[in-house]
Amino acid sequence: MKEKVRNVIDKIRPALQADGGDVELVDVTDDGVVKVRLRGACAHCMGAVMTLKNGIESRLKAEIPEVKSVERVS
Repeated sequence: MKEKVRNVIDKIRPALQADGGDVELVDVTDDGVVKVRLRGACAHCMGAVMTLKNGIESRLKAEIPEVKSVERVS
């Protein structure tokens, strides 16, 4: 599943990079929790939680039903 997640993140990445940010895949747990690290402008942006939940998590869940949630790690 980690490779599937990586592929979806690669589709999302250009939109984040356009705003000066980025996302790094850290881990995917056996129970479907995706752990990511936000980088650049996304790391300190006030809208980071919205980006994480409404952008990254919703896209991953839509394309990979096994994904249960996305968590931000530092």
